[in-house]
Amino acid sequence: MTGVTGVVDAVSILSLGRVFVANMTGNIVFIGFALAGAPGFSAAASLFALAGFLVGALAGGTAIRRIEERRSVLLAGLAAELSLLSLALVVSLVTGPALTGGTINVLAATVAIAMSIQNTVARRLAVPDLTTTVVTLTLTGLMADRRSATTPGATTRRGLSVVSMFGGAVVGATIVLKSGPSAALALAVGLLAAATALAIMRTSRTPR
Repeated sequence: MTGVTGVVDAVSILSLGRVFVANMTGNIVFIGFALAGAPGFSAAASLFALAGFLVGALAGGTAIRRIEERRSVLLAGLAAELSLLSLALVVSLVTGPALTGGTINVLAATVAIAMSIQNTVARRLAVPDLTTTVVTLTLTGLMADRRSATTPGATTRRGLSVVSMFGGAVVGATIVLKSGPSAALALAVGLLAAATALAIMRTSRTPR
């Protein structure tokens, strides 16, 4: 899931015009830049992404509060995210590589909803250092707590989280630049499908 974040942010920044879909801190700053008149920033795309993220958090939070079992929360979140990213992939394939302003806004909002649901699921599961969408606090903990970390595997988990997002960004950017955003979205859909299959297998084999 963390790798997916790197892939979709590569798509959004390189193909949708300087907009984040997983990290809303960047969008808040970009909206400010656009309103100040800085060239190359789209307030509309960032606003659509921000609105989609808020809608996803509201809907995801409402749905997840009704689910008590942690594995069911993960499966429901993965299924919703997979459906939304698949929809974004279809839209990008239908419209082709020449994305219009309206298509960019729709894609930004759709993918942001998906990533917001991922955020909501990660927040509910509360696995230390695995927010899956940002690594700022993870990097802070990796350095500030490295001698005093008492959680087993904390350093390894933090390191893998950073590597996963970095790897997703590198691979996603390479695919976008060479093959276009649709191919990168297809990779993100494939990663989520694999995560969903793994979660289903673990749920069926392990007692609740």
